[in-house]
Amino acid sequence: MIFQSASPHATEVLARTLSLFARPGFVILLKGDLGAGKSTFARAFIKALAPAVPEFDVPSPSFALIQTYDNTRLPVAHVDLYRLRSPEEVLELGLDELAASHLILAEWPSHAMETLSQDTLLLEFSGHGESRSIMISAKGAWGPALARNAEIEAFLEAQGVDPATRRFLDGDASSRRYEKVIEGAREVILMDMPQRPDGPPVKDGKPYSAIAHLAEGITAVVAVNDQLVSMGYGAPQVYACDTAKGLALIEDLGSAVYAPMMRRGEDMEQPMRAAVEVLADMAVRDWPATVPVRGAKPHQMPSYDQEAQLIEVDLLPSWFHVHVHKTKAPESLNESFAAAWREVLPFTVAQKPVWVLRDYHSPNLIWLPERRGLKRVGLIDTQDALLGHPAYDLASMLQDARVDIAFDFADRLFAHYVALRHAQGSFDEAGFARAYAILGAQRATKILGIFARLNMRDGKPQYLQHMPRVSRYLARGLQHLALQGLRQWYERHMPAALEIGKA
Repeated sequence: MIFQSASPHATEVLARTLSLFARPGFVILLKGDLGAGKSTFARAFIKALAPAVPEFDVPSPSFALIQTYDNTRLPVAHVDLYRLRSPEEVLELGLDELAASHLILAEWPSHAMETLSQDTLLLEFSGHGESRSIMISAKGAWGPALARNAEIEAFLEAQGVDPATRRFLDGDASSRRYEKVIEGAREVILMDMPQRPDGPPVKDGKPYSAIAHLAEGITAVVAVNDQLVSMGYGAPQVYACDTAKGLALIEDLGSAVYAPMMRRGEDMEQPMRAAVEVLADMAVRDWPATVPVRGAKPHQMPSYDQEAQLIEVDLLPSWFHVHVHKTKAPESLNESFAAAWREVLPFTVAQKPVWVLRDYHSPNLIWLPERRGLKRVGLIDTQDALLGHPAYDLASMLQDARVDIAFDFADRLFAHYVALRHAQGSFDEAGFARAYAILGAQRATKILGIFARLNMRDGKPQYLQHMPRVSRYLARGLQHLALQGLRQWYERHMPAALEIGKA
């Protein structure tokens, strides 16, 4: 493809756009005569990955040959090979090793660099004056990235949004992407969530996502958010969507996210009590099992059935066991583990199922004090919602995997929830407390397995730092009398799951 750049600014916009798809291991090769615009592109690309500080400098690597940036959104190596004359000199720079951890952005590249990565983008600059023609050739993952970018730009233009306003927005551990764009006088969020392909079968010919009832595409986002908004909750509005393409423009609820507020030591009494009040209100509402979706067939809300609960706790022997023992768990261990859970999971079947948002915790709660009532709590990342027991989301919130919540504070909030439920009418407090203990232990078990998997399979060791916290929640939850048999299983077969929290 050929990109016609009418000015250096247009070249900079192209660079910022391509930076949205950047990943370590990617390579971008910039070819063209002196003054063709290569450096303009490179500086704009690196600045788009940099912290939002005006003094961030991008010096030319002409003399140093390689300038690395490790404080950017992802590590970048800016390379200028103008002074090198042979492939041997290029090989001596060790770019193959650098490409394993950095994105390589190379001006005056040699032919040897075209085999540096299977994910290579070649930009060839030509032209004079202000305008440039940029021939773009893509290999590997850059091809789908360019195709996806074209779909996004077409979607934005159809909504009257200038694609030049796009900028990166931090996401999560999932495959979803987010950007911020300007629509008229407001900032909104672009959600990029194409239909997810099925993973490998893990049981009965079905992939993990199907058994655990994880959202496969943006249809669930639109369905759940629309329903929550219509019922008076603080979910973001979906302004526009293309469910077939997996794109949506949604409301930006701001940056007052509970998790960083907690880490800064802010007073969380009022925000946390408000979040508890949302759950107490949800517990007595009537929730649909089928939800209409604009431009698509209705979304069916799955049930949080025992099959889903068991496939989630199976992450402990499947991944945490390997993390601790460096070997696969024997089949007999898996069987006894599942049998122990089957003894207690029936106690979590709700007489009146409610929507369980599933990740109702500090990274997904936003404080909106300027609003009134239930809308003061912004709710994001709700697409995996299903029908289940109301105790699950309370356990998710009070046993937060990402930040410390003191046990006495959690107990006060639990008591606040119980008082609200009693005030609403008949409430089985003992049965709820039992379900809370079981579901909290189930969630902690699942998360220990997920964090081990993120480290071993996905190369994300940063999640290991949260394991001791989750271990403490698990050990505390297993003290409930109803979980005595399960606690004995952990103590005998997987004591590390309880002991890492004591370190």
